Amino acid sequence: MPLLPDIHGPADVKKLPPEQLPELAAEIRERIIRVTSENGGHIGPNLGVVELTLALHRVFDTPADNLVFDVSHQGYVHKLLTGRNDAAFDRLRQTGGYSGFLNRSESPHDAFGAGHAGTALSAALGMATARDLRDSPEHVVAVLGDAALTCGVTLEALNNIASATRRLIVILNDNEWSIDKNVGAISDYLNHLITTRIYNRTQREIGNVLRNVPGGGRLIALGSRVKRDTKDFLTPRASLFEKFQLRYIGPIDGHNIEQLTHYLEFCKRSPQPVLLHLRTIKGKGCEVALKNPEKFHGCAPFQIATGDPKPAARADTPPAWQEVFGTTLVKCARADPRILGVTAAMASGTSLHHMRRELPRQYFDVGIAEEHAVVFAAGLATKGYKPVCAIYSTFLQRAYDMIMHDVCLQNLDVTFCMDRAGLSPNDGATHHGLFDIAFLRHIPRALIMQPKDEDELADMVRTAIAHPGPAFVRYPRGAAPGVPVKETPALLPIGKAQVLKPGGEIQLWALGPMVDDARALAARLESDFPGIAAGVVNARYAKPLDAELLLEHARSARLIVTLEDHAVAGGFGSAVMELLQENHHAIPVERVGWPDEFIEHGTTPGELRAAHKLDPGSIGERVSRRYAALAAS
Repeated sequence: MPLLPDIHGPADVKKLPPEQLPELAAEIRERIIRVTSENGGHIGPNLGVVELTLALHRVFDTPADNLVFDVSHQGYVHKLLTGRNDAAFDRLRQTGGYSGFLNRSESPHDAFGAGHAGTALSAALGMATARDLRDSPEHVVAVLGDAALTCGVTLEALNNIASATRRLIVILNDNEWSIDKNVGAISDYLNHLITTRIYNRTQREIGNVLRNVPGGGRLIALGSRVKRDTKDFLTPRASLFEKFQLRYIGPIDGHNIEQLTHYLEFCKRSPQPVLLHLRTIKGKGCEVALKNPEKFHGCAPFQIATGDPKPAARADTPPAWQEVFGTTLVKCARADPRILGVTAAMASGTSLHHMRRELPRQYFDVGIAEEHAVVFAAGLATKGYKPVCAIYSTFLQRAYDMIMHDVCLQNLDVTFCMDRAGLSPNDGATHHGLFDIAFLRHIPRALIMQPKDEDELADMVRTAIAHPGPAFVRYPRGAAPGVPVKETPALLPIGKAQVLKPGGEIQLWALGPMVDDARALAARLESDFPGIAAGVVNARYAKPLDAELLLEHARSARLIVTLEDHAVAGGFGSAVMELLQENHHAIPVERVGWPDEFIEHGTTPGELRAAHKLDPGSIGERVSRRYAALAAS
């Protein structure tokens, strides 16, 4: 009989005899593979933590105890073990299904929500300190991926542990990968811990540690097999982590539930903060994920046997926006060796892997460290280079101070290409790039652009690199419209919009992919109000605006409509209204964009837009009502 259907919570996991746990682990892997093959998702990270998550729920008692997962993209197993193995799990990352990340509003077992890397240790330390202040008994466990150690915020938390609490458990899940292969000195250090067999602590001390936990005596009796499986139980006191006053244990086999359980029991009883170092295999249990861990970190729906995209995902579609960016950047960088590509562990996601392959000397991966990436690029720019930082819109939020203080204030020649500007539907609120215009446009010297199609994206990449100062190009996730890209990108005039259709009574100013909505809206308005002319403008720039054209329209039109795939608050439409007010124009402005709230995850952008009345039909009804009211007044 299958075991997983009878797991309704952690208590059911604890009831199982140990010999049935491998069977349950296999069922969990099969369930995750089946669901992600249909919906896409983070398959590799989750398959690597099955045994760890089982052991955590055997030893700890959630929700009383707090499990904090870094990024939380490896939380599918946790969901299945905490009462979420139901129809909503079949719709994981889809409309009406569970989030692909942990979410405090979804379950009391989700102690802390996340979607970006590096936050778990700080959050867990805050929880542990709060526990100490109120003198309550719960345990707090932070589960970190090895790549989280490249995040500055993780190192800041590591530095603070000894002064903040006496009781914290840190699990270091080491699989040598974040999204891409891990880079940097910390990755090398962890590899050294694994490959160097140093036993400066006596076997008597190791035995004393193990005798303090249930079943530890049996592990001692296993002798050489235990040594072979775990290599080093306890590294010398000179280890990096012990310098931060954490007791370091490991590395141990992260797929051996018996060992995991015993060591977690010891950690549970530790009188000081402790770090347990695990070695796991990303994608364990799925052959295609093992062969291509980068592709199957987070993937689209796929054929389980081959790893190929599902037929629906493989339909003839134009290239993705980021592919156009990646190939354009290589073309520009071949012509100018001063152009350098910088990524924060997202070579494939941003398509900088093209530069890594073709121009490796001009490519830099700094790890999951967006703040460092920006200041690093600023340093390069002071020496005459032209760095291009390719960072997701929501990830660039983390480097806000560096953008302002280190790049814009010094007017340095750094280009930022912001992928995922707009909706990232399956990932949800943590990944929707709906706030970048608002957090950038008030910064002096920032040049902000968005293309309507892939040919214009290529032009904007070239224009941004040529611009003598900070430049930002935002573009959405997914397939571009399918417009052919010319051989040599053009230089666009700075701050000049493009009139696509002349108008009269109504002028529609659209940014980026909303241009197509503006064209459809113009046709509807001219149908609803025979005799009027609705103009369409491809704004191109959120900063600087084309003030000359906008003021001309303010003098001649009765209504200006702005359309943007961004939050209305502080966005492109707000910039238009500010410019009109500063020039004493009282023309009505109807702003179309996302409301002042965090947008949930969903199956498609279309479904989310319809849910928030941003689909073409809803936009048309809204603008028609506004113009009818003006015409009647």
